[in-house]
Amino acid sequence: MISPFVTDWVLEHASRDGDAPAIATPTVRLSYGQLAARFGTLSAALRERGLTPGERVVVALPNLAATVVAELAVQAAGGCVVEVNRSWGPDAVLDVVKRTGARRAFVWGRDARLWADILRARSLGLWTVAADDAHEAVLTAGVVEARVADDGRLLSPVGSGALMPSPRAARADAALIIFTSGSTDTPHGVVQTWGNIDANTRSIVRYLGITSADRAMLVLPLSYCYGRSVLQTHLFAGGSVFLDDRFMYPRVVLQTMVAEGCTGFAGVPATFELIRRQVDPRSLGPLPLRYVTQAGDAMAPETIRWVREAFAPAPLFVMYGQTEATARLSYLPPERADEKEGSIGVPIPGVELMVVDDAGLALPDGTIGNLIARGENVTPGYLDEPGETGRILRDGWLWTGDLAHRDGDGFFFHAGRSREIVKIRGHRVSPAEIERVITLHPDVVEAAVAGATDPAAGEVVAAYVVRRAGATVTEAALRRFCSEHLPAFKVPARVTFVAALPRGESGKVQRRRLGADTETSARAEALRA
Repeated sequence: MISPFVTDWVLEHASRDGDAPAIATPTVRLSYGQLAARFGTLSAALRERGLTPGERVVVALPNLAATVVAELAVQAAGGCVVEVNRSWGPDAVLDVVKRTGARRAFVWGRDARLWADILRARSLGLWTVAADDAHEAVLTAGVVEARVADDGRLLSPVGSGALMPSPRAARADAALIIFTSGSTDTPHGVVQTWGNIDANTRSIVRYLGITSADRAMLVLPLSYCYGRSVLQTHLFAGGSVFLDDRFMYPRVVLQTMVAEGCTGFAGVPATFELIRRQVDPRSLGPLPLRYVTQAGDAMAPETIRWVREAFAPAPLFVMYGQTEATARLSYLPPERADEKEGSIGVPIPGVELMVVDDAGLALPDGTIGNLIARGENVTPGYLDEPGETGRILRDGWLWTGDLAHRDGDGFFFHAGRSREIVKIRGHRVSPAEIERVITLHPDVVEAAVAGATDPAAGEVVAAYVVRRAGATVTEAALRRFCSEHLPAFKVPARVTFVAALPRGESGKVQRRRLGADTETSARAEALRA
């Protein structure tokens, strides 16, 4: 596969074996031939409606076959896809529309009221997916340009329907804009070029060994770079992806995984914790999985060990990355998992990682410092934010915002986010270090640590802890446990037991919501206890 364009990958597989499976959901199945034909038709319709090269088009859809078709159609027409998280609400979505200058959007019928609110402030041409007359009646008259079925078929005629030559993109052109989850700041629009996507995709395919025989079960949203990388790697290799939005019922998803013969499964820590609480994969008989991957946030060592046992013999690949790196920066080879427990692994092919001080000078092994990265997968920057772009991109290196150290064997260990460092009694304290200790306790599922203000002591460590079902560990007992593994100034001054940690779409803990949003969760946990 020579072309760097995802659309060309699909067309090539369609020409070789048009009947090969490409995309499936619980209700829809598309072969490569059908996928290519449908995005071709939709692409022609977009161009007849005036889509211009480089134009940004919002896609705000759940994981549907139509989502894949729509995005490929926009890109084949020379446009740039803008991924939007539908759960953000009208104000946040409107902000994205304004910042990107989008003139049209693919929207889900069930979100008609959300878009009706947005349309009061901004004129947009809507391409409605799986919408009926009742949904469209909610929208302002005249804004619906076309209707699309959930399988990607164009339902309403647009223009003549004649195929038009596709504009040729360049490797440096923007293919996609993904807005970060905003766990600590206002979300940034991360620009991903065709070259970024191509480089990261080929690297992931290489270390996971993905082939046309692979079929991924995808429960992560396509508006999240991790979920999108699963799709892109399989379209590159000629494999297939089963999109399943029913993960609130993990047994159903795992049963479907077996029935569909899925060979790959990707999850964030919350994914595996939900499975662990509700179903033992081993109870379903032999799993067809060839591999399992985990990224998105640090997962407790005890949970990692459980996943390795529950999904065996499929190996677990613990991975690290971020949207600014298109998806992936490092992975832990499964054969080194025991020896290097807690490590985020080694750089993926084509990527360099370094640990440096604040001046950018390399630090010796074993010393915690700033983790920086370099490779063709690194974004050219944030959309229309030169100041923020200059902060993360310096002399060709991406400053990830993470702290880490490297051991003598070249394996990296994450030590927390630089912006999350808490200063206690003059000491810089990493929340990640304390969280790892807390999750070593057998009664703890997961924990999040943040700084809190104390009238007498100034800033102190506050821990928010999710206990295992039926566990009765107390705050005093957990503080004593921490004191056995940590110096006194790192022991949490406060421990709050909560039913769940606040998380964003990608499954990452939203630290800025700790304290305020956990109050209700703490009351629920107290009632449960």
